[in-house]
Amino acid sequence: MNYQLILRMVGRTLLLKSACLLLPLFTALYYGETILPFLYTIAIILVVAIPLSVLKSNSQFFAKEGFVIVASIWVLFCLFGSLPLYFSGHFNSYVDCLFEITSGFTTTGASILTDIEALPRGILLWRSFSSWLGGMGVLILTLAFLPNAGKRAHNIMQAESPGPVKNKFVPKTSSSSKILYSIYVILTVAEIVALCIAGMPAYDSIVHSFATICTGGFSIKNTSIGAYNSATFDTIISIFIVLSAINFSYYFLLVTKRVRSVLSSDELRTFIGILFVSITLITINLFVSSHDITQQGLGTTLRYVSFQVFSIASTTGFSTADFNLWPQFSRILLLILMVIGGCAGSTAGGIKVSRFLLLSRSISRDLKKLSHPRSLKVVKLDGKVVDDPTIERVLVFFACHATILAITCLIVSLDNFSFTTTVTAVFASIGNIGPGLDLVGPMGNYATFSDLSKIALSLCMLIGRLEIFPILILFMPSTWRNS
Repeated sequence: MNYQLILRMVGRTLLLKSACLLLPLFTALYYGETILPFLYTIAIILVVAIPLSVLKSNSQFFAKEGFVIVASIWVLFCLFGSLPLYFSGHFNSYVDCLFEITSGFTTTGASILTDIEALPRGILLWRSFSSWLGGMGVLILTLAFLPNAGKRAHNIMQAESPGPVKNKFVPKTSSSSKILYSIYVILTVAEIVALCIAGMPAYDSIVHSFATICTGGFSIKNTSIGAYNSATFDTIISIFIVLSAINFSYYFLLVTKRVRSVLSSDELRTFIGILFVSITLITINLFVSSHDITQQGLGTTLRYVSFQVFSIASTTGFSTADFNLWPQFSRILLLILMVIGGCAGSTAGGIKVSRFLLLSRSISRDLKKLSHPRSLKVVKLDGKVVDDPTIERVLVFFACHATILAITCLIVSLDNFSFTTTVTAVFASIGNIGPGLDLVGPMGNYATFSDLSKIALSLCMLIGRLEIFPILILFMPSTWRNS
């Protein structure tokens, strides 16, 4: 294990984080709020990061180090990132601060706050900006500024990027990182401009755009986007939610005029199909059950239903209606959307559509082999053969996902909440969704959970955002053996 290289990467990334704290600091200064929480945090980070960033090391670097760097930095980002919240004095305990900022960096959007609007604007901006930083990946941001990272950059990017199959746009990893962040920034700026033109205040537009593009869902309103009661805002945010939930490589393909490759994507077509079918079924279910929302007409019903489907399927977690009061069929369908999530290579959480496609096609292949043992069947995605090691990793991912869900549900069940609250809280955490059902519904929060449950759910958020393996590898004894 190359400890010096790992520590140096940690130090450099923490230095970048200290620079990111300047944005909420200047925001607090602009609105006449105290900047001490940010100054204290920056000072602490610099004391730790500067000595680490100047360490000398050799260039020996393997995939193992990549996983360790990714997991370690994400854990440290959450530990240090919670300090401004703690120093602000608006949270009851450090565990609450850790839960809130972990929810931010992992783009989960779950909150322990009962009165969000009471917080200072600088703290609220840091809360949303943290989710924006975590949406594309803090290490990918770092790699964009490390042109000499070499081969180790690819190992790091592989460990942090979501999805079962990883692709680079160009041979050089740092260039791929710059392309990703360029797309990310362009989408963010485009939404800010669109919301400002539509009439949303500039500060609100910035914060909600941060939370939309990263599919994080942190709002500065107690009733989320529903507080604005604006069909225009709903439409703009819905568009950017969907754009953020699809693979960012598609935008690069569109720019390079490879439209056919985008249109032939199995995952994209499946994801769009899931959205359309879900909106149709939930709308029918609401009308059949004569829900109150249908009294406002078909157009208004479709507006609320489509927004919630987009928000939940992309794991953003914004809300314009309390879907916790919808019929059971609709709630179960939304729960299924939570589990599936968005596309690989996007900022969305969940298991990902591509994994379910590979799982279903793998099952189909094996069933055909049972009836035709001598047949040669392969699993394809986007017309390309997927090798067996990738299929095996997908199956292992599902197994690990189910095991972690079961263990965390047992831990959270010690709080003695309802079955729906317990299970959906865990699903919402590991899927980086935010709202669940019952007490953790769109109008609820996680404030009443015990510290043990908050820590367990925070770990679930990290596991879900890094897609299980980096965190598990970090805690494996064999990882730390020099073999």
